[in-house]
Amino acid sequence: MHCLVRQTSRFRCWLPAARIHTTVVQQTFWEREKKSGYKTKLPEPSKKEQIIQGFRDLKAEMKLWQQEVKEKLESDPILVFRPGETDVVFDFKAPDVLDKWTVTTDADHGEGKSSATLELSAAGAGLFHGEVSSQHTKDGIIKRTGYANIRTKRVRKSFKRETTYDWTQYNMLILKVRGDGRSYLINLHTEGYFDLMWNDIYHYVLYTRGGPHWQIAKIPFSKFFLSSKGRVQDRQNAIHLNCVTHFGFSVAAKKGMDGPFGLEIDYVGLEYDPSHREEFAYEMYRTPKYIVAT
Repeated sequence: MHCLVRQTSRFRCWLPAARIHTTVVQQTFWEREKKSGYKTKLPEPSKKEQIIQGFRDLKAEMKLWQQEVKEKLESDPILVFRPGETDVVFDFKAPDVLDKWTVTTDADHGEGKSSATLELSAAGAGLFHGEVSSQHTKDGIIKRTGYANIRTKRVRKSFKRETTYDWTQYNMLILKVRGDGRSYLINLHTEGYFDLMWNDIYHYVLYTRGGPHWQIAKIPFSKFFLSSKGRVQDRQNAIHLNCVTHFGFSVAAKKGMDGPFGLEIDYVGLEYDPSHREEFAYEMYRTPKYIVAT
């Protein structure tokens, strides 16, 4: 017993003093950032520029807050389910609509040589085009590359408050697009509460026909499958439509598909189809808890 006391007192001499914590959980499993390890540093503006930009944003935030109050007062829950009607979520009619999207490629972090851009087409739609290349940086770490991606910026409310889309009243995703014959990946991001869910993305393939004609794709949400950090998960589940944070498209240079690409997007909408009764399209296996992905 005296030895234990001596050891305890001996340990006290080198242990740091206890600090005051403002949170309940002091230690937990976590990831440093939501971008999963990218350390690309961006230039930071000066304090003066931040203050000036803050006053500029204040006017826009007040307008956004007024719009939120107006929508809250005018909302009618009786008119939620309207079978057969498409509610447009994303289109390219507003003058500043391109500022709400982010374009990324493998070249942004020195991993590859792909290029992409998003601009307005002659038809007034969004044109996602560029060139994908499977050539990667020969640094001994990167093995595969060749992708381009667009996605919407994080949806938020006034005064920089982050929020999510609530699409629980719909069961269909409607897209009016005009492609080049390539297959594109539709991405729905649903950020979870825990950091292990920060990279959860639900996918489905968009097959384009090519040619001058528009096509309307009607995809049930029950067809989307779960992946994390590029790996399809063994433990599948239906998408949580009440916490969608981003929407986007991806294109890859797999199987010798290097070269130019082009996807023209007129609108992305939602629809409730009462004839669609499927909850989830894929088998759900019982797997050990330590298995994360295939």
